[in-house]
Amino acid sequence: QVQLVESGGGLVQAGGSLRLSCAASGRTFSTYTMGWFRQAPEKEREFVAALPWTGKTANYADDVTDRFTISRDNTKNAVYLQMNSLKPEDTAVYYCAAAFLNGPYTFWGQGTQVTVSS
Repeated sequence: QVQLVESGGGLVQAGGSLRLSCAASGRTFSTYTMGWFRQAPEKEREFVAALPWTGKTANYADDVTDRFTISRDNTKNAVYLQMNSLKPEDTAVYYCAAAFLNGPYTFWGQGTQVTVSS
């Protein structure tokens, strides 16, 4: 099983940057696709970014492309989300998630709050 703990959220002004971290514990971290999702109040949880376990090119939601960068360090069992040029619309609880190989996201962190002020 995989246990995920997010950190790095906080309050930032529009145009600023944050880097979220996700620490993972569990076996064979490198065989999991890692993703970031977010959920704003009264909105559905939405996909933000993902790194396939194969190490191929990352995927991004259209509204974060060119602003966010997902990365991972398998030696540290960690995944990161660098968020630049933040907008108030990015305000949400951000969740780290893991999917075994190419399967569904079955492991989730508790989330970290990101608030972007105008």
